[in-house]
Amino acid sequence: MTNLTKVNGTVPIISEDLLESTKGYVNSSRSDNTLKAYRSDLNHFTAWASSHGLEALPAMPQTISLYLSDMARQGYKPSTLERRLTAITQAHKRSGIEFDRSHVLIKETMSGIKRTKGTAQDQKEALMTEDIRAMVQALPDNLLGLRDRAILLLGFAGAFRRSELVGLDLDDLREEVQGLVAHLRRSKTDQEGEGRDIPIPYGHNPATCPVLAVQEWITASGITSGPLFRGVDRHGNVSETRLTDRAVADIVKRSAKKAGLDPANYSGHSLRSGMATSAARAGASERAIMEQTGHKSTAMVRRYIRKGHLWLDCAASVLGL
Repeated sequence: MTNLTKVNGTVPIISEDLLESTKGYVNSSRSDNTLKAYRSDLNHFTAWASSHGLEALPAMPQTISLYLSDMARQGYKPSTLERRLTAITQAHKRSGIEFDRSHVLIKETMSGIKRTKGTAQDQKEALMTEDIRAMVQALPDNLLGLRDRAILLLGFAGAFRRSELVGLDLDDLREEVQGLVAHLRRSKTDQEGEGRDIPIPYGHNPATCPVLAVQEWITASGITSGPLFRGVDRHGNVSETRLTDRAVADIVKRSAKKAGLDPANYSGHSLRSGMATSAARAGASERAIMEQTGHKSTAMVRRYIRKGHLWLDCAASVLGL
């Protein structure tokens, strides 16, 4: 917690209950997954500093620069290092210790790492509509196949993040004339917990309709409440336990391989990025794509749109080669 400021020369008396409540509200301002990642990142930095005889809290800019450089040399992605830097910054803030993340040494170190390592090679490919069709077609005709089909089609049509997809409960779904409405109780960009409704329309083809796929999975699994997506063992028994977000990535990779695609090129995020890119290619507006994905910033969405428009009105197509 932040250090208490003296008032009239004395430190105010604050009850332990109030301190714990305040700490709880601070923790609740971020998702569970974010907090877990921050804790893991901070533990990693602390262990590294200790092994090098350096102080982790407070950390000198030189210490941060050395840490980032060492991690980059070991092959960590720039995005991972940015997250670790955020975790270190938050730890200092919550301990009431000044920390200048924008210190010239830290900024130049990160800038050099990004320039040297780059970020493009870290990005996985988007799954386009034709890829999803092939993946769904290659799934086995059993309960596990029904579940994976529902995950792929719902995840793609709804542009869900992995954590959002596996976080859905049966009660979060509402049937309407046009299709399903999936209610997200909370997401990465909705830290206040206001919730968001995502429309899932009926598809033109019954074999790839996300609404029918979800309905068939619910009927076959016998689920009446609780987590929508669960484990299925080799005997066809449905678990009570919710799938992890890691399981979504595994399903994507496994299904991609069955469809003859290179699984190394795809991740769980490929469903979300693929929907945005496919929608852009089909002529959907920036506003409509952002409504579906829940993006607050246009920067990422516009990158998807550029990919979707890559072959539209291509100047080289009129060269007559």
